[in-house]
Order: sequence, then structure tokens, then C-alpha cells
Amino acid sequence: MNMHVSNLNTTQNLDEHNVVVEQNSSDIEKTTHQITLNFSDGVTKKFNVSPNKSILDEALKDGMPLLYQCRSGSCSSCICTLNEGDINTMNGASSTLLRSEYDLGHRLLCVSQAEADCSIDLAYGSEVGTTSAQEVNVFIDSIEHIATNTVRLTVELAEGSYMEFRPGQFMQINVPGVGTLRSYSPSSTNKSLPKMEFLIRLIPGGIMSTYLKKQAEVDQILTLTGPYGAFFLREEHKRASHIFIAGGTGLAPILSIIDTVRQSSGVKPKMLLSFGCATPEALFCLDDIQLREQWLPSLEARICVDHGAKEGHYSGNPVSPLQENDVTDPNTVAYLCGPQPMIDGATARLIELGVKAENIFAEQFVASN
Repeated sequence: MNMHVSNLNTTQNLDEHNVVVEQNSSDIEKTTHQITLNFSDGVTKKFNVSPNKSILDEALKDGMPLLYQCRSGSCSSCICTLNEGDINTMNGASSTLLRSEYDLGHRLLCVSQAEADCSIDLAYGSEVGTTSAQEVNVFIDSIEHIATNTVRLTVELAEGSYMEFRPGQFMQINVPGVGTLRSYSPSSTNKSLPKMEFLIRLIPGGIMSTYLKKQAEVDQILTLTGPYGAFFLREEHKRASHIFIAGGTGLAPILSIIDTVRQSSGVKPKMLLSFGCATPEALFCLDDIQLREQWLPSLEARICVDHGAKEGHYSGNPVSPLQENDVTDPNTVAYLCGPQPMIDGATARLIELGVKAENIFAEQFVASN
């Protein structure tokens, strides 16, 4: 009898142990959150994240095709929009997002953690993130001063190297002898490969600026990595009217996008380019812009300067020439590239004119110290 009771008690203890194990397993499941990625092409992908872990890191472990670059909250390549759930910035992490952007639901996945099951919207298709960045060598082909503080750097891929990018994306160039990376968007297109062109602003004391002015020579080798970034031509909107707003060297990715549209087949959409610099002396690529107006009858360009406007210039920043009749197509898409104040002003004005917020794509150009 005692033996029987002992066996009964052992069975009860094992059952109790199993309950505890099941409860612990349940607790673990509750602490992981399911993330649903909604890509612009209608594809949906799901994965689980652990608490206090970077959503981007967990996504990449599961092979999710996400865009990213710096993984430190500085470049905005991994930006998304929170649709449902709760996502917060990780403790100790910093983000370049403005408070207004955060309030609109924007998040940077590399510095964010999930506090619940979440649904996230991405402004690009599921195939975009499948192209990984690569490192290549390029030779300097030419260095041309095209304005008081701007140069056009033309490079050519070394033999055996291959690079492909979406118009609007950026590359990182390793400054020789310094080991410092600087990011620039090609103003050229894939059809110009193996050559690529970059418009680079010269900054007093800048690392790349000093190299270009004092050390760079034709045939020198540079190391280039890319492509990166979520700012690029959206093919799904190619039939809609396009508005381009560029400040300074923010013109580079815009020219790449315009030329890609020009090189594509089919009827070209109505396009408006508003480009500006601080002074007339700082303006550049005006002949290139004029040539594109001749090639593309559907393209209208407006040139702006903040100070000292001359005949044919608009006075003010590139937002100032926007007019009510510029937006007649409800599906108008806009591409903005330049300083953050310009992007903020342009976004507000375009929405006021009737452009849908989800059809406005922006890339902030920040001068490096």
C-alpha cells in the first residue's frame, strides 16, 4: 500500500512538473512577438522577434528582404510605418526621425523593439531588399568643377567588377588614406555603367572635399560599396504625374530618376522639376536640365535661388514655385531630396495641394563634418 501511494505521489509530482513546464513554455511564447511585413507589391511576410532585440536584426536572421545600411539609426534606410501594434526605440539608441515623423508612425527598424504583435507597412516591393550591397573598385575618370562649391566625379568600374542600382539609391565611397566613408547618390543610371557620375558638394575642411581638391587624380583607385537606401524610382507609379524637388546636390538622385524615366519605354508622364541653391553662383547642371527639357517635352524645370535671383530664376527655395495647378492628377507622386527643412516644407505644401502622403518619397542630404 505504501508503495502504491508512493507511486501515486510520484505521478502527481510529475504531472505538476509538466504543468510548470507548459506554463513556462507559454510564458516564453508570450514574450516573443509576431511581426507582419506588408510590402508595397502586396506581398506579406511574418517572423517572430524576441524582447529587447532589434527588429531589423531578428528579421535579417529570418531572411526577410529588408532595406538597411548603417544599423545605427542614422541613415533612415530601414524606415517603415507602424500599422498596428507597439514599437519603441531601444534603450540607449538614437534615431534621426523627427518627433513629428515618429508621431505619424514612422520607425527605424534597426533601433526599434516590439512591445506587442505588430503590422508594419514598407514603401517598397518585396523584391527590392533581395539585392545585397557589394564592394567594388573603381578608377577616377574625371573631376570637374561645375560650380563654386560642387564637383562632378566620374568613375569607372574596374575590370571584372559589377554593380547595379536603382535610380535614387546611394553608394559609400571610402576616402583614400583616411578610412572614412562618405555617401553619395549617382546622378547617372544603370545604362551608363561601367561609368558612374556623382555630384559632390565641397565643404571647407571636409574629408572628401580635401581629398578631391588636393589629392585626387585621374586613374586613382577608389573603393565603393552599395547600393543602399529606400529612396528610388517607384515603377508602380510610372504612369502618374511626377514632381521632383531638389536642393543642392540633392539633384543627383533626381537626375538619375528622370533619366531612367526618359530611357524607359512607353508614354512619358507629366513631370515638374524644382531645383535650387543658395545663390546663382552655386547653381550647376543647368545645361543638363535644359537638355532634358528638350528630350522630354513633358518635363518642366523651375530654377530657384535664395538670394540674388537673376532673370529666369524663382526667388526662394525649391518649394516656393509650387502652384495649385501643379497637382491635377490624384495619383501624383513626388520625390524630394535635399536639406530637412526643405523636405518638411515641400511635404506640407504638396499635401496641401492634394498629393497623397503615401506618394511622397524623400531623401535627406546632410553635409558630413
